[in-house]
Formats: sequence, structure tokens, C-alpha cells
Amino acid sequence: MFDFVYHWPLWAQVISFVLGLGIGVFCLVKFCDIFVDSAVAIAGKAKVSPLIIGLTVVAMGTSCPELAVSVSDSIETLISGGHANVALGNVVGSNIANLLLVLALSVLITPVAVSRSIRRKEFPILLGVSAVTVLFGCLFGLSGVVGDYAITRWEGAILVALMIGYIVYIVLSAKRNPNELQVEETTVKDMSWPKAILLLILGLAGIVLGGELVVFGAKGVALTVSDAAHLNHDMAEAVVGLTVVAVGTSLPELVTSVIAAKKGQNEMALGNVIGSNLFNVLFVMGIAAVINPLTTGSQIVVDLLVMMGATIGVYLLAIKGKLGRWQGAVMLTAYVGYLAYLVTRTVLTGV
Repeated sequence: MFDFVYHWPLWAQVISFVLGLGIGVFCLVKFCDIFVDSAVAIAGKAKVSPLIIGLTVVAMGTSCPELAVSVSDSIETLISGGHANVALGNVVGSNIANLLLVLALSVLITPVAVSRSIRRKEFPILLGVSAVTVLFGCLFGLSGVVGDYAITRWEGAILVALMIGYIVYIVLSAKRNPNELQVEETTVKDMSWPKAILLLILGLAGIVLGGELVVFGAKGVALTVSDAAHLNHDMAEAVVGLTVVAVGTSLPELVTSVIAAKKGQNEMALGNVIGSNLFNVLFVMGIAAVINPLTTGSQIVVDLLVMMGATIGVYLLAIKGKLGRWQGAVMLTAYVGYLAYLVTRTVLTGV
């Protein structure tokens, strides 16, 4: 889509990549907000239950950036060939950032109470889903190619099916036990049908553009840095996906959780992170893999294990029913350590 940029001088290309990444993240955050507001308004006018809206449309809203970036990267690699390193790295990196950065910052602002329902239902489900993802990512490649690690199409289809099952489960659970599940209160903005539909189309177009810009900018930065430092292209793309893109696409979760923590709605902050991680793996990774297998090198094994370890670690910290500031400091320290490991791995191995 932006191939003409590669004919420009190198300095102009670098500026374009950085601007593309920054504008892309802004578009994703802004237009996802517009898209969710208009979708909620349309659902409200269609007399859809606010409960269903809160559990589906709004919950998926914070995973919009990850979906746009991963699907864009998956489609691009389907057309041009190569590995969807940004797509896979984005999901894994976002889940790590949600647990060790977003939740940590929320906890540092105010301690988070962890309900019995979250400890006994939602968190164990996230642990199971994370374990399945590690299993898929580490054990099943494509055509038996040595060193090729992938989330294949059939694995993606299983993840999407699990996502549908999870939505059915939370909707039925919420209806049976309305006081047990904490559902985000959904405010339906008053919009006319034409305005809501127009904003829905505008939001969707902005999300698509934002996803394209983020993938263009992220891959451009990765290729420029890898060429300058004589590093492997796939590794550089994976690292950018795991860090810059992952944190950028986690901005909705970060803003939502921090605001919720400041308002004292601390359980919403935790529920937002758990829900987002589930949607990222089951829906975002699943859809992207169905479009085109998400392939990468052996380095993803460590990143998947870090994601699993972060999930287990936060669960153990929260098992007594509360996440305090010292737990937040531990999580934030772990995230800084992980970033240091990524930089060291890239510089020392270059693969």
C-alpha cells in the first residue's frame, strides 16, 4: 500500500516509518473509540440487552487495535510472502504488557481487589487458554519444517471456536447469576440512525487505515534497524511487534484500567486486562491465523513461555484476593527485565 516510500532517500523513509507508526497508533485508539460508541448506539436502538453489549461489543473494543494490526500483517504476508512476525509478536507482547505493565500501573495507583469469581473462573480460563496457545505455538509447525514455529489455520479455527464458546458462556453465566459477574456499565450515546451508521463506517475505515500504518511503520523501523545493525529481519520485526507495537496497541487497555483504578473501580481494571488477554489470544490470534498461518522463528518459544509465566505469576500474586502496590512493583520490574532481555537477545544473537 505504501511501496512508493521505499523509493525515497533513506532519511525520508525513516521519518515516514516513525510518523506512520505514531499516526497509526493514534488512529487505532481514536477510531476504535468511535467504532465502539457507534456500535453500542446501534445495538441500543436495535433493543439489544445492555448486558450483551457490555460483554461483547465493549469488551472487544479494547482489543480492536491488536485485531487491526494482526489482521493487516496477516493479509500483507499472505500477499507478499514471509513471516507474520508483527502479528504474532503483537498478540504475545500485548498480553505480556497488559499483565506486567497495564495492570502493574493500575495497582500502583490503588490496590486492586480480586473477587472470588475472577480467582475461580476467569483467571483459570485465561490460564487454560494461555497453555493451549503455548502448546500450539511450540509443538505444531508447517509441513514439518525444522525451526518453523507457527499458529496454523486449523489452530486458529480452534481458537475462534473457543472464543465463540467463551462468549456464550459469559452471557449465560451473567443471565443466570447477574450479581456474580462484574460487567462494565455501558453508556449508550444518543445518536440518530444515519449518524450511528456513518460513524460506524468511519470508525471501521479509520481502524483499517490505522492497522495498515502501524504495520507499515513497524516493519519499516524493524528493517531499517536490522539492516543498520546487520540483524536478522524476522527477529527485528518480532522484537518491534513485542515491544513498540504491543505497547501502542495496549493503550486502550492502559487508559481504561488506569481511569478505572483512579475512580476506585479497581475490579474493572483487572477484569479489563483478563478479558482483553482472552480476546487477544482467541479472537485476534485466531482470526489472523485463519487468514494466514502466523509463522516465526524459535525465539517465539521464550516469548510464549514468558506470557504463560506472567499469567501464572499474576494469578499467584492475586490468589489471596488482593493486588497491592508491592505486587505492582514486582510486575513492573518483571516487565522491565523482559524488555532488557529482548534487547540483549537481539543485539547478541541477531537472530
